[in-house]
Amino acid sequence: MGSGWHTVPLGDLAEIFDGPHATPPKTDEGPVFLGISNLRGGRVILSDLDHLSESDYLRWTKRVEPRAGDVVFSYETRLGEAAAIPAGLRCCLGRRMGLLRPRPCAVDHRFLLYAYLGPEFQETLRERTIHGSTVDRIPLKALPDFPITVPQDIREQRAIAHILGTLDDKIELNRRMNETLEAMARALFKSWFVDFDPVRAKMEGRWRPGESLPGLPAHLYELFPERLVDSELGEIPEGWEVAPLSSLATVAKGLSYKGASLVEEGGLPMVNLGCFAGGGSFQAESIKRYVGEYKSHQIVRSGDLVVANTDMTQNRIILGSPALLPVVDGEDTFLFTHHVFALGFSADSSAWRTYVYFALLRPEFRGIAEGYSTGTTVLALPRDALLDYPMILPTINARDYFQNQVGPLLAVVDAYGQESRTLAALRDTLLPKLIAGELRVDPDRILSQAVCEETPQVAQQEAGHRHER
Repeated sequence: MGSGWHTVPLGDLAEIFDGPHATPPKTDEGPVFLGISNLRGGRVILSDLDHLSESDYLRWTKRVEPRAGDVVFSYETRLGEAAAIPAGLRCCLGRRMGLLRPRPCAVDHRFLLYAYLGPEFQETLRERTIHGSTVDRIPLKALPDFPITVPQDIREQRAIAHILGTLDDKIELNRRMNETLEAMARALFKSWFVDFDPVRAKMEGRWRPGESLPGLPAHLYELFPERLVDSELGEIPEGWEVAPLSSLATVAKGLSYKGASLVEEGGLPMVNLGCFAGGGSFQAESIKRYVGEYKSHQIVRSGDLVVANTDMTQNRIILGSPALLPVVDGEDTFLFTHHVFALGFSADSSAWRTYVYFALLRPEFRGIAEGYSTGTTVLALPRDALLDYPMILPTINARDYFQNQVGPLLAVVDAYGQESRTLAALRDTLLPKLIAGELRVDPDRILSQAVCEETPQVAQQEAGHRHER
């Protein structure tokens, strides 16, 4: 540890709050009920959020109302997870969650998060964890006395936080860009293959040969029929078909493995349940490495479509979630576990893969997946939930045009994803060295701030403390 660093009790740097010990009724909208599952990789995951009513929000924030810059953490299950509350998020703490509110001028709020995630403090958490018969936990009453090492100069804290935060900010920007691109692709699928907007425009006389409408270029006219007809799924465009997914693909279940065959390096990358975050999101950082035996049918490749067949969260967000496999760190061949289905397409049907992916993202399939779920602890999705899923199949020309439109979007999504993984690896390499003081920074070169100059965030924290006093 370099000079100018000191070890202090965590309570000297931040106030520590406990969250509620119950769960309110969930609502479709309103303030966010933040759960442990929303903490991942040092940030708050803003997809698949739960909500609660305004009246419950007032009760659930009596102890503490999270605000931007607060650090929230798990003190039971998934110990060591933590994230900073982003600006604009109105939320309350879920069960088994605590909150650190940085003391102004004692610690930079962003540095506090990185120090919490750093290897030294993570080891402190492991050493002082209380191991119970059913769950391990961090003792909140003792947490203020846990030692944590930080630079005495808050400018150095801010400089370190700036370096790491710049990487995280770019990763977050990439995530938002991908979210926008994926939303565009889903909106196009819904317009053409769920709402049948081009067909309805024709039927209503709003679209004629050679004309264009917003979102409906003139050259699309010939790709869509001029009327809807009845089918077992309701009205569909004339000439389109309804067929089960089994008419396009087979479904294979992956490898049942033993933990002893998992390694940190080497072996084959293995897609597992942790790679699924719901809503089509694929978490490449959760890929495991495997060195045991396997069979050829337990191999998948980049571009293949996989579906989670198990869910241990009880909220069914993961169950039935599809993902198109990207290239990960230059690797394009993976094993997949028994918690995952891989869809196999023949040469004649492979062009349907992207279309099927977007179809499985639809709420209609989500309802089917939830209806098939069984079990009280582990939710399981049988093959029939996929194979029997009835799908509306458009003409080949309409399908191919859709692929041509969304293919470039998905390619950009993959590129942003790979860039984010590279940046995350760089951050993870720098973080322990910066947080331990092994790499020193020159605050004057990185920051133009004075020692205790108030940033908007610090000013907000100080105002809150003055109010509390």
